[in-house]
This record gives sequence, structure tokens and C-alpha cells, in this order.
Amino acid sequence: MQIFVTALHVVVCIILILVILLQAGKGANMGAAFGGSSQTVFGSSGPAGFLGKMTTVVAILFMITSLTLSYSAVHKGKSVMGGASKAGVEQKATPVQPEQPAVPPPAPAPTGATGQPAQAVPQQAR
Repeated sequence: MQIFVTALHVVVCIILILVILLQAGKGANMGAAFGGSSQTVFGSSGPAGFLGKMTTVVAILFMITSLTLSYSAVHKGKSVMGGASKAGVEQKATPVQPEQPAVPPPAPAPTGATGQPAQAVPQQAR
């Protein structure tokens, strides 16, 4: 639903920009800049034409989609995983103790060719 409203909002924004840019300004004449424009209720061009009415409709759609998106952002729906994240936070975490590494067995003493333990050779003094 929110994806649909977001896509509609983007389309309405683009249409609103185009409709506003297609309209001619009320002071489009040079005479309006020097006070020569008429002071009628609807301006010099008469009542709103098609583009004026379309601007109003598209602006109302823009406001509705903006309000809908802001409402849905504040009041998010419940998801399947919504309760799982809260339950994980509430549980008290117990620290996991790492496994004790196995102590390697002591290395066997080096033996000579006869099977007897090798004897240390004394170092000669220089």
C-alpha cells in the first residue's frame, strides 16, 4: 500500500510541476508591471481556465498523498518480525564462556639412535 501511495505521490508531483510551468503568469503583460492591470476579481484573463482547475485538483491530490505518507510513517503497521525484535531486547543476555583450548601434550624427549635420551653436548670455551 505504501509503495503504491509513494509511486502515486511521485507521479502527482511531476504532473503538478508540469501544469504550473505551462500556465502563463497573471502579470505576463508589460503593462501590468506599471500598474496598468485591471483590478477585477479574477484578474485580466477571466475565470480560471482548464489549467487553473487542473492545478487545483493536482494540488489537492498532492496534499492527500503527502498526509497519507506522513500518517503511514508515524503509524507503521505490525509486521511478522515486529514482536521478535522486542522480545530479544527484553531477555537478559547471559555471557557465553569460550571453550577452553585443549592443552597440547608435552613433546617427547628427543632420543638418540640407541633409543636412549640424548645427552647435552658441553660447549667448548673459546
